[in-house]
Amino acid sequence: MDIIWLKDFEALVACRNFSRAAEDRNVSQPAFSRRIRALENDIGVRLINRETLPLTLTPAGDVFLSQARIMLRTYEETIERCQTVDAAGENVIRIAAPQSLYMTHYRTLITPLTSEGGIDTDLNSTSWAADQFVSALQQSYCDVILSYWHPSMDFLGPLEVANFEHLTLAHDRFLPVSRSTKTGSAEFGFSPGGKEAVPLLSYGAVSALRSVQDGMIEQLIKPQKVFVVNQNALANSVKAMILEGFGMGWLPESLIRDELDDGRLSVVDGRLGTDLEIRVYRNPKNSKPSLDTLWDGLQTISSALSE
Repeated sequence: MDIIWLKDFEALVACRNFSRAAEDRNVSQPAFSRRIRALENDIGVRLINRETLPLTLTPAGDVFLSQARIMLRTYEETIERCQTVDAAGENVIRIAAPQSLYMTHYRTLITPLTSEGGIDTDLNSTSWAADQFVSALQQSYCDVILSYWHPSMDFLGPLEVANFEHLTLAHDRFLPVSRSTKTGSAEFGFSPGGKEAVPLLSYGAVSALRSVQDGMIEQLIKPQKVFVVNQNALANSVKAMILEGFGMGWLPESLIRDELDDGRLSVVDGRLGTDLEIRVYRNPKNSKPSLDTLWDGLQTISSALSE
């Protein structure tokens, strides 16, 4: 599929007329019509209802329009990001992290260092699969990854085998929580001898936190069954559904501190929580001066944590 066809299609939707759209796209009408037909042939469905005046979209055309706009926006944003990174060269640190870490530890630990040091950053990911972070660092798609670490996780193993450097910046708690009732107790939870299955908001198989959650369920609450209401790769999405009362689930404490403090969420059972490390990884062969500057600041944070 040619990106030009998507722009042609968007112009035709705006103009609702082949002649005006062709003029807008600075091409002859026959050539413009051929490109729209080529787009329809490539997709395998008819997008334009040519029997109406002004032109209308078929049901498939309506669906395709929304997706075409997303593709065009993504294309333009990608070009802009590439141009920005290329222009900045070695002054830009490309960082990859899950969305939940951007909103918590990245903001509190890394942002102050980049601001004080005048270091430009380019942020990547949010919903990547766990192993995509490793691949991105190995292939130099990014300079640093910020990640959760727990003994049950194995996706970071290839970095440790290859002697990539890492620092522990903070510790977090992975807690089972539920929406609070009016009396302030957890709406869902586990009880000794409980027979009713507990609704669980789970992480998808690609999430780094899935193995931690599954380990807690297997080891600590075997007597009571759970049923998965929904699976999601993002901790923020799991949090949103817990707040709406769909069930309980495990979340990093740093992500729900406000909700725990104001009583919207309650811990199901503190004994079912476990510790998480917040780590940063980099390739020691990466020679960016700005990365060395940032790493020096991160080492100071890591050293203070271990004292």
